Amino acid sequence: MTDKNYLSIGEVLGLLLEEFPDVTISKIRFLESQGLIEPERTASGYRKFSRSEVERLRFILREQRENYLPLRVIRTKLEGDTSDGMIRPYDDTSPHIERSQATSGGHPAARQNLAKAPSAPSRSAKKADDTSSISRTELLQELDADDVVLKSLVANGLVKPRIVGDIEMFSPLDKEIVSIAAQFIAKGIDVRHLKTWKHSAEREFGLFEQRIMPFLRQRNPAARQEAMELLDELTDLADQLRTAFVTVAARGYNEGRSQ
Repeated sequence: MTDKNYLSIGEVLGLLLEEFPDVTISKIRFLESQGLIEPERTASGYRKFSRSEVERLRFILREQRENYLPLRVIRTKLEGDTSDGMIRPYDDTSPHIERSQATSGGHPAARQNLAKAPSAPSRSAKKADDTSSISRTELLQELDADDVVLKSLVANGLVKPRIVGDIEMFSPLDKEIVSIAAQFIAKGIDVRHLKTWKHSAEREFGLFEQRIMPFLRQRNPAARQEAMELLDELTDLADQLRTAFVTVAARGYNEGRSQ
């Protein structure tokens, strides 16, 4: 498959938004971090998705939404799939990917799909999203995580579970943070250092918020959509810039490694 037949992560998001209005770039990256999808990379390190990889992603999202399956069960299903990487159960309904369907304006998504996505979650949508929350026990089982680590993350405010009765419920984003944070901790990075990342992210968002608030104050769907597009673009640019800065900082070590 030539490069022109691959899609960027933003273009993939544009194709998925109509069917999965709640999907985000962060969600796609999380599924990659869990090994459920394996997009290829360009020479510059950007993700590029083939048709089979997008169909695999559709399958995962459908299983989560319609059957509420945990990732470990979905992974088992995928591992039992055919060798060509295509997901058979949905081939007759999933549209083929055409480059013309993807956005010509770049990240974060195709404008026609963003227009069809809800401008803001309704009360019923938020309630429905509760089904994706999981308990402490389920979280620990799915991530094979250490309860001591989870307690430390909660105590330091890195994740804030929602209390239902006497049960702590964790959102998909909580789960993503716990998964990533646990890997840092396993590599010797202390929780207090992770807190500095959280504070940095909050300051970063504060800067982005200043840019999108003028659109949100207009209180109309078109302006809100523009604000959300701008926020996604700024978030993606921040990820790229942060990666570049870390790469520059580590360049001396990388150069020494190649000698």
